[in-house]
Amino acid sequence: MKKSHHKEFVVLGAGLSGTLMAIRLAQRGYDVELFEKREDLRHANIDAGRSINLALSDRGLKALRMVGLEDEAKELVIPMYGRMIHPLNGNPQLYRYSGRSHEWINSISRPGLNSILLDKAEKYSNLKLRFSCPAEKVDTAAQMITFEEGSIVSHLDVSKKMVIGADGASSALRKSYQERSIEIRFDFSQTFLDTGYKELCLPAGEDASFQIEKNALHIWPRNGFMMIALPNLDGSFTVTLFMPFEGKVGFNSLTDNHSIEKFFHSNFPDVIHFFPDLIEQFQKNPASSLGTIRCYPWLLEDRYLLLGDASHAIVPFYGQGMNCAFEDCVVLDQCIELDHAHWHDIFNNYQIQRKVDTDAIASLAEDNFYEMRDATADPVFNKKRQIELKLEKEYPEYFSKYSLVTFQEDLPYSQAMKKGRAQDKLLMDIALNVKDVETVNLKEVLNMLKHL
Repeated sequence: MKKSHHKEFVVLGAGLSGTLMAIRLAQRGYDVELFEKREDLRHANIDAGRSINLALSDRGLKALRMVGLEDEAKELVIPMYGRMIHPLNGNPQLYRYSGRSHEWINSISRPGLNSILLDKAEKYSNLKLRFSCPAEKVDTAAQMITFEEGSIVSHLDVSKKMVIGADGASSALRKSYQERSIEIRFDFSQTFLDTGYKELCLPAGEDASFQIEKNALHIWPRNGFMMIALPNLDGSFTVTLFMPFEGKVGFNSLTDNHSIEKFFHSNFPDVIHFFPDLIEQFQKNPASSLGTIRCYPWLLEDRYLLLGDASHAIVPFYGQGMNCAFEDCVVLDQCIELDHAHWHDIFNNYQIQRKVDTDAIASLAEDNFYEMRDATADPVFNKKRQIELKLEKEYPEYFSKYSLVTFQEDLPYSQAMKKGRAQDKLLMDIALNVKDVETVNLKEVLNMLKHL
């Protein structure tokens, strides 16, 4: 395994991508200091309303395989074979994610996954973990980071270190780029959906039983809003309500107990009885924003690099936020392997290669919000989805847009988006003009898809 002449790294953020990247650097023999603003989550209570489970798929598993944690992570997952759509009237129906029986996504605990990464990190003598150390200021011009540990302020000279900012959407390192935006020509945009989210917990039943289907991602699509649920190992489900902040059906209109109860009875009558403390949860847990961050360049002065959400935060509707950040680590590691001596070239090649793909998945994630909220209740869309599944089952070489993104771990997001969107257009046109998908000539459709 190749190693560059630079031996010292500072990684800001001991979340998922920061810890993974720190481990990989340590495995390559570099000295790494990993700083986290929060206390060690392995010994802390998770705040109510924070996401506690995620969708882990092939790209994320590939990254965990890189550091030797794939098998350990798989012990924490619950397979989700498809979307369980809950109509307002009628019975729930499962739509598989793939027509191939070996392809599915996995629900995994965020703190559980982060914990096994931190446990792994502690095994390396050349990797030092620093908790409760928020980076109050990163001065990239002076090459100094100021940390505040309780009442103690300390300064770290990074003039001879490489600094990776994996410190999330509110990145302290990115803020320093923004402060020098004119000088370094730093582009930055942050856009918000008018929709926010609030998290709830659907508890386990007797003897830790699952009160709704265990192996599915549940969706309650409604007119302008939706609710989803992902399973946890203890039998509970993490439930997320996505809806506008303002309007007749918005968080601003659900302020008293009566309006909350009436809203859930009207829109989610099949599961409201599973929430014994619904009102208390709803009133206590915050409604949070959903946004997309795009910026460039990620590299500054040959020694600073933005990674993960710090450079490209996306909305969660493709289940690729964590997988995308993990893939960042894989791509950066590949760039290190190709050029072990010139860090400007390593980092620059990484950002050039990665930027187009992170922009693509950001766009796809925004598109999928409307698909999950609205299209999953559309009969034409569901016909199109049935055709896709039949194609995948009959012709293993065919991959739907969702499968290209989710199950093709080596296909760049930008290529998956381009090919997937062209396929979607053709299949929606076909679905619009057929009454029964059983009458569709799959071989003929496949030939049409091959000529796109």
